[in-house]
Order: sequence, then C-alpha cells, then structure tokens
Amino acid sequence: MALPPPSPRKLSHTRTAVYSGFERDDGLWDIEAALTDVKTYGFFIPSQGLKDSGDPIHGLKIRLTVDDQLKILEVATDMAHIPHPECDQAPSGMHRLIGCTLGSGWRKTIESKIGGVEGCTHLRELLFNMATVAFQTIPHAIQFRNDQAGIPREELTTPPPYVGKCKTWAFEGALVQRYYPMFFKKPDSS
Repeated sequence: MALPPPSPRKLSHTRTAVYSGFERDDGLWDIEAALTDVKTYGFFIPSQGLKDSGDPIHGLKIRLTVDDQLKILEVATDMAHIPHPECDQAPSGMHRLIGCTLGSGWRKTIESKIGGVEGCTHLRELLFNMATVAFQTIPHAIQFRNDQAGIPREELTTPPPYVGKCKTWAFEGALVQRYYPMFFKKPDSS
C-alpha cells in the first residue's frame, strides 16, 4: 500500500537512522546505530556559525556489545557532529546501561538510566530501536548456525518475545496459529 500522492512540496530536512547487527569472532554481538540530520539550506547555529546545506547537524553513533542473552557488556558512542559544544557531555552516563538487558521494559530502562537531562534525546531515540535490531540479529543467527550444524531445535515452552506485541503476532491471530500453534488462543466469540 503506497502513500497517497503528496501536495506540492520541497525537501527541508532529512534524518537518517541506520541499524546493524554483527556477530563477533569472540562469540559476542555488536548492535550499532547511527543517526544523521541534514538540512537542504544553509542555517546559523550560534556556537558554530553558518552551516552549509547538507552539513550534518547531528552525526551520532552507538555500539552496544551484548551476549547471547542480550545482556549489555559494553557501550561505545561517537558524536562526530553535534550542534552545541555542551552536547559532547551527553554520553557520559551511557555506561549505566552496562548489565541491562535488551528486552521487555527496555524503554523504561533507558529512561531510568539516562532519561531527561541525564542523557541525550537523540541517543535515547537510537537506543529504543536497538533492542528490535538485537531480536532480528541474534536469535535468528544462532538458529541458523544451529541448523547448519544439525542441532535439533528446542521445543518452545514460552512464546517468543514478539508474540502478543503487535496486531500481526496476536495470540488469537492466524500467524501465531500457523507458526506457534502451542501458544494460539482461540478468539473469544462473545
């Protein structure tokens, strides 16, 4: 389903966010995120002066190193492009995420560790989606590796974390009935 045609317009601002998951040679995983903001026109930032069209306002990166259970072991940040000199202090509390797990309650964890003035709005925005990237990266890569080695799949005793978290993966839905019949719940007919 395509978006409806827009009204006449011109591009003003572009935010690009890129997420990647990496399997490391040491058995750990790196989940990386990068954010870039650019404008299509020149503009003035008091602490920097005139910025040309296309110059990054923000150029931020985060790397979370995690284990198979999605527990954070290391955090690294890079703030190559920031609009104000004070922004370079924003990542100072990121180490508080070490020992936390990417999973249920992740957004609350972020807020409790580096929320408000304890962190950076843009770094938090990147962090929110890093859990999803970890879910897309790690369990699938582990299963692929096990399949290649001929290791039989374990019988699930609990639903995967995404079941019951979106319309498509509703416990009463056709997808759960097809892929995880043991967790399927017949829709209430009342």
